[in-house]
Amino acid sequence: MSRPPLPPFTRETAAQKARMAEDAWNSRDPVRVSLAYTEDSRWRNRSEVFQGREAIVAFLTRKWEKEQEYRLIKDLWAFDENRIAVRFQYEWHDSSGQWYRSYGNEQWEFDEHGLMRRREASINDIAIAEKDRRFHWAAPGPRPADVPGLGSEPF
Repeated sequence: MSRPPLPPFTRETAAQKARMAEDAWNSRDPVRVSLAYTEDSRWRNRSEVFQGREAIVAFLTRKWEKEQEYRLIKDLWAFDENRIAVRFQYEWHDSSGQWYRSYGNEQWEFDEHGLMRRREASINDIAIAEKDRRFHWAAPGPRPADVPGLGSEPF
């Protein structure tokens, strides 16, 4: 299976890959998201380390049960050959209604077919008031074209 764009990446194709990942994650469909990864993809997400599509689906199912009304923006940070780094922010609330904004960075490594074989994510959560939310588009679903990326505003 091939998942264009393929490495080696250009600025344009790396940004396209980041936006495709953002759109998939905003679907909140664990199976759809898992198809962007190799069968034996290795992940580190916060303190969890696991491998394989089945583990990815299980992880994302748990994640989106906890992180309700999840909305994500990913921006390209850097790229080289078959690697991409992104920074991201997402907002969500827990079962008590407490809202959070999560900040993080990911490093991705792709195989020759454009599937991600390694993903490493570092993430921090900050509790926010509902009035301080920034991401308001209908969810699940992709970020609308008129909603800008993270730009120069880091926090």
